[in-house]
Amino acid sequence: MILQPVLHPILLALLCAVPAFFVVRALVRGPSRGLWALRLGMIVVVFVMLLRPGIPGGTSETLATDTDVVIVVDTTASIVAEDWAGDRPRIDGVRADVQAIVDEYPGARFALISFDAAAQLRLPLTTDATALISSLDVLRPEVTDQSRGSSIGIANRMLADTLAAAAEASPERGRMVFYLGDGEQTASSEPESFASSAKYVDGGAVLGYGTAEGGPMRKTTGQGSESGGYIEYQGQPARSVIDEDNLRRVSEQLGIEYRARAADAEIDLPEAPTSTTDYAASGEVGNVVELYWIGALALIAMLAVEVALATISVVRLRGLARPQPAPAPPMPARPAPTPPAPTPPKGGIG
Repeated sequence: MILQPVLHPILLALLCAVPAFFVVRALVRGPSRGLWALRLGMIVVVFVMLLRPGIPGGTSETLATDTDVVIVVDTTASIVAEDWAGDRPRIDGVRADVQAIVDEYPGARFALISFDAAAQLRLPLTTDATALISSLDVLRPEVTDQSRGSSIGIANRMLADTLAAAAEASPERGRMVFYLGDGEQTASSEPESFASSAKYVDGGAVLGYGTAEGGPMRKTTGQGSESGGYIEYQGQPARSVIDEDNLRRVSEQLGIEYRARAADAEIDLPEAPTSTTDYAASGEVGNVVELYWIGALALIAMLAVEVALATISVVRLRGLARPQPAPAPPMPARPAPTPPAPTPPKGGIG
């Protein structure tokens, strides 16, 4: 038998001692001792439940990926070009693939960097994968009216700084980078190089989105919704096309593979560094069979008895308080019937 109390046992004892004192006093001094004994039993059961008793079960191995995963996402206007799974925006594919990355590396720490006209650290390294997915859900491309062109390498310095800080804080952890974008360079300058980050990278991939035919892009306002219209160029809807040469160049700079993405193809993710995914290194976690539910059943039974007794008392009190009907007044005695007068004989006197 083992105990896993929700609070320190001394604190639990103090919390239960106050109601127990009043119940014991009523049990000793007052009537209805059976009812007060039942209430004392409830307090004891609650105290035992809060101690969370259990018995040791088996053991199970857990996998912990001691890896830092930095995700770099393109948030330029082209990320909502509608050529994913037919006419869906590319960012739908980005979100689905990030979820796959989270599922592939359980226990890893994740960071999120977005880039358009500038790079932004959306989420520092954290083991909270839910926060990463939430950040992706609210991620919106840059405002169309404020767009002045963007570079696919604008996030190079922020990525290098994030990786360098992670390597300094935890040199024993592996580091992976996933770059998700379409490779379209709209700035007039040459894209910056990611070569300074390569020495910190142990794995990852550059994932490309879009098609050679391209897709139209809806205007964005930055208010969390699309305006409904499309970006136009020379009177026609502008189309964004994937630039795989640029994406391959980024993958070469980072020392990782390039992989084109399509909605009808399963994502192929690389394995995490083997030194960070050893089951034996993760250890074993003992399972405990919880027994508090037994106390919960006993408490429910006691409460049922308490409710039943209270119901009986209420019904009895209502019966005593109900006014009794007044007795009917006695009926007045009827007068005795008067005897009829004698009938004279018929005929004359003889």
